[in-house]
Amino acid sequence: MNLAQQKSSPEARSVRLLKVGEQVRHILSELLMRQSVHNDVLSAHTVSVTEVRMSPDLQHASVFVKALLGEDEALVLKALRTHTAYFQREVAQRLRLKFAPKLKFLADESFDVASRIDAILNDPMVKRDLGPADPES
Repeated sequence: MNLAQQKSSPEARSVRLLKVGEQVRHILSELLMRQSVHNDVLSAHTVSVTEVRMSPDLQHASVFVKALLGEDEALVLKALRTHTAYFQREVAQRLRLKFAPKLKFLADESFDVASRIDAILNDPMVKRDLGPADPES
């Protein structure tokens, strides 16, 4: 196996996707923290970029965001989507990639799902079915 084949292994590609995704997340987080975008909605909310998933060709990025306390999530997403071109330009300049990834802003639902699971597990009926927490009781 030559060096070119080794570099294109699935493991190497997945590590690269994770690294680039994390770099994009850091860039977007910094831009939002410094309020580089002049938008009243984004200035009024603290927005967290929780995850960025890159496509295998690095040309598309799904950006998962969560507004602090989950307030005005639809407004925040709309504001981010309005300024997508600015974010794409900044990411492309800072990463120096051949192509600027197309950013797609999505609401991060993982916190809501975790809360629902926690509520279900804490339900008295479910606790009864699961049995005692202490194996010696």
